[in-house]
Amino acid sequence: MGVPERLADRMSMAEQHEYLRTRFSRRTMIRGGAVTLGAVTGGAFVTGATAQAAARTRPLSHTEPVDGALVAPFGRHLAYGGDPRTEMTVSWQVPVAVRKPFIRIGAHPWDLSRKIEAEVRTLHTPAGVGASGDHTQYYVHAELTRLKPGRTYYYGVGHTGFDPAAPHLLGTLGTFTTAPAHKAPFTFTAFGDQGVSYHALANDSLILGQNPAFHLHAGDIAYGDPAGQGKTSDSVFDARTWDQFLAQTESVSKSVPWMVSYGNHDMEAWYSPNGYGGEEARWNLPGNGPDKKNLPGVYSFVHGNTAVISLDPNDVSFEIPANLGISGGTQTRWLEARLRAFRASKDIDFVVVFFHHCAYCTSTAHASEGGVRQEWVPLFDEYRVDLVINGHNHQYERTDVIRGGAVAKKLPIGGTAYPETEGVVYVTAGAAGRSLYAFSAPDSYEGHENEAESVASFVNLKDGRKDETVTWSRVRYLNYSFLRVDVAPAPRGHYTTLKVQGIAETGDRIDHFTVARRAK
Repeated sequence: MGVPERLADRMSMAEQHEYLRTRFSRRTMIRGGAVTLGAVTGGAFVTGATAQAAARTRPLSHTEPVDGALVAPFGRHLAYGGDPRTEMTVSWQVPVAVRKPFIRIGAHPWDLSRKIEAEVRTLHTPAGVGASGDHTQYYVHAELTRLKPGRTYYYGVGHTGFDPAAPHLLGTLGTFTTAPAHKAPFTFTAFGDQGVSYHALANDSLILGQNPAFHLHAGDIAYGDPAGQGKTSDSVFDARTWDQFLAQTESVSKSVPWMVSYGNHDMEAWYSPNGYGGEEARWNLPGNGPDKKNLPGVYSFVHGNTAVISLDPNDVSFEIPANLGISGGTQTRWLEARLRAFRASKDIDFVVVFFHHCAYCTSTAHASEGGVRQEWVPLFDEYRVDLVINGHNHQYERTDVIRGGAVAKKLPIGGTAYPETEGVVYVTAGAAGRSLYAFSAPDSYEGHENEAESVASFVNLKDGRKDETVTWSRVRYLNYSFLRVDVAPAPRGHYTTLKVQGIAETGDRIDHFTVARRAK
């Protein structure tokens, strides 16, 4: 991108951002072609009335909106609001500036009379920042509130000249279903490290077939920045990769809330000091975390009897320290407060936590993150978290039941874990589409079990990498895959379950186990 490697190695994300702001001045950006629906200020994007006012003072004829009839939206993706029973955000992209984008919504495809204005977030990447040349992206978001729980809605997105309610455009409509008001069975899916590839498409196709209520993407989303070190010296950074990713994912994300957390490849230093300015343009997440300014990917939501927490491990990563300590401990304190509240709630049985860097993994690439073990694993133990889902390492690996950093119970394929009395199960599901890594021990998965009493690995600590020999690696599968979780509520006092399956790109099951606890 723009910072010499010798400098980037010594700079935080914020320092690199400031370097780029100085090098690519506003004058340079305007000369290269700024935008009309969002004014670029110091390398970041500005939305709302401020952006529109700034745009009107410096209009550029070649970026003025074109005939809307010639432009079709693409890359639709959903996200829950703070309350999945009544709130949903529909997001999409347009390739050029358009006038008055909006969403239509209704209970039937022939009744889309409710029309809501949408917000445009414009993201400008000037020539010289990476490989994409001068590139402007237009992301559009419509926040829907006061929806009815457990209801399926039809929607269409458009703008002046493109009305999805027109008879010839009804094929562009999508649907979504809000979370139920009460406990009910449902399925969700999860993976990390997808990017754009044939394997990513294959995984999306299989996920659509699971009919999930929502999908969790545990970081490293599109790989616009392939280096993943949080450095601005990556000369192959390409913002256009996001256009490809959102188009690829639309087959699922237009009807299934695609809930993301942020990994190391999602830090893009040009757009903001924390590296997440680009992500804030592309995604509209619940926003109920501890620090939306610095940690926009930290949030929680509840679906039925299951609470889900998204964390940002860049804040605690010793391995890739570009954003190390960015929250000043706020994230960990928020996590403990969330865990305490969810465990006290009579309506919540299960707590699932997902984030990018692995607490426990034996990959030869990244292995385990000591910062996660130091900051969060004690809280997972204390509050009896039911399932932790990670990415980062491009393979499938599942642990035994772990407590206090050691095996509390061996969990064979098909076994059952009882977190109330035993401990936590950790799954690395990072084989969603990017090139695969390797294990130091043989693969061992359903139908091809190859037990290993111990596995040589390492953990990333503050003072460097430390070798370790572990006994908790139970299932290892080195190929493309994802996670399916079926949630089955039960009457009070009976066992409610999470039935977890690892599913390969071939459709074969590579792992399955159950997490059970007494329903409240």
